[in-house]
Amino acid sequence: MKDDSLALKNPAGKDSQVGRLNSAPSTRAAWKAGKDILIFILAFVYLVPVIVLFLTSFKTQVQIMERGFNWFFMPTLRNYTNVLLEQGFLRYMINSLIVGLVSTLFTLIIGGLASYALVRFNFFGKGTISFGTLLLRMIPPAVLVVPIYVLWSYFGLADTRLGLIIIYVGLNLPFTIWVLISFISDVPVELEEAAVVDGCGPWKIFFQIILPLIKPGLAAAAIFTFRIAWNEFILALVLTNRMTRTLPVATTIYLTDSGVEWGNITAMGTLVALPAIIFTFIAAKQLIAGLTAGAVKG
Repeated sequence: MKDDSLALKNPAGKDSQVGRLNSAPSTRAAWKAGKDILIFILAFVYLVPVIVLFLTSFKTQVQIMERGFNWFFMPTLRNYTNVLLEQGFLRYMINSLIVGLVSTLFTLIIGGLASYALVRFNFFGKGTISFGTLLLRMIPPAVLVVPIYVLWSYFGLADTRLGLIIIYVGLNLPFTIWVLISFISDVPVELEEAAVVDGCGPWKIFFQIILPLIKPGLAAAAIFTFRIAWNEFILALVLTNRMTRTLPVATTIYLTDSGVEWGNITAMGTLVALPAIIFTFIAAKQLIAGLTAGAVKG
């Protein structure tokens, strides 16, 4: 009787196992489909404003002011011609490149040295400095506009590219330090000890051993730093003048007494956003590697 009861139970047990095995692929497929739909919705929400900006830059002022958004229209290049032939466009672009590249370079150098010191050395106030850099990152840049303008006016740095560079270096240092700390922590101390035995000094160790090993982190920090310096508007609006303004600030030229020249503004906005978007897509793999490398420690 016991054998008969086991024989009766086994088919049911096998059927339940087969049912669970069959339901597992369907559950994974449903999860993957839901994830794909969510990603598509997020991408759509992000891309719609960009598409509207791009399409509006090819419209005339009359077409822009029509009620509703017309997706089908006769495009024109007049807005881009007006922007590119603007007398100061080349100067504004050079200002943006200088401010972005120089601030990125100094942010990487100072941030790399600071993160190396925080990882490798023990000194008084180390924890306070680490927490302070993180706290500075949480302060909105708009809150700093008035005090920075007062200080920069006193020191003669207002309306200069140098003053803007210093501000961007200070704003981007906390992010750079915290990104590089995780990478430097993963570098074995034994490599530095071996370099000391071979006669290397601290500067040679940092520039020839540490920096080459944390290239993904440097790439991620450089991309974010340059994008912030390239796109920032509020501080650049207050701390620059007609000769030192950057491309985002140059969009205010088209806010005239007779009205807002939306076509020229959207054309300028497209020219400002396009390099950052293209650069991000080209460097996407390196950027993801830089942000995720060292995150999982076994």
